[in-house]
Amino acid sequence: MAKESIEKNIEIKNRRASFEYFFIEKFSAGVMLMGTEIKSIRQGKVNLTDAYCLFLNEELYIRQMNISKYNEGTHYNHEPLRDRKLLLTKKEIKKLQNKLKDQGLTIVPTRMYISDRGFAKIDIALAKGKKLYDKRDSIKEKDVKRSMERE
Repeated sequence: MAKESIEKNIEIKNRRASFEYFFIEKFSAGVMLMGTEIKSIRQGKVNLTDAYCLFLNEELYIRQMNISKYNEGTHYNHEPLRDRKLLLTKKEIKKLQNKLKDQGLTIVPTRMYISDRGFAKIDIALAKGKKLYDKRDSIKEKDVKRSMERE
């Protein structure tokens, strides 16, 4: 069986998040992972579409981020949908907790990448949900942009 290629320059984007939310502020966070999880990430087998962040015991966790099981993992393989702790400074965590008290704000992951040092990082954004007419406007802008590029 041929091994799948493992890349160092991985960048997985959550395009659905920019359609569903207005981003107010962005942060870059580290992630606590198991050994087989980082191998799956380097193969690009991550889905951020349904993921969201929440606070449990004064710590920030990401939920519903699907990291597929590693093909060559043994019985020590990880659970694909487990909660993973995000690593931020205390100052950033306090800032996010205070902002989340506002009505209608949430924290969504926007992008996952491998840093220069080889660590998995997630860009998260403090976001506010878009209304239906805002989504229509963003679709209209995309169509106009696409038609301008064709010409």
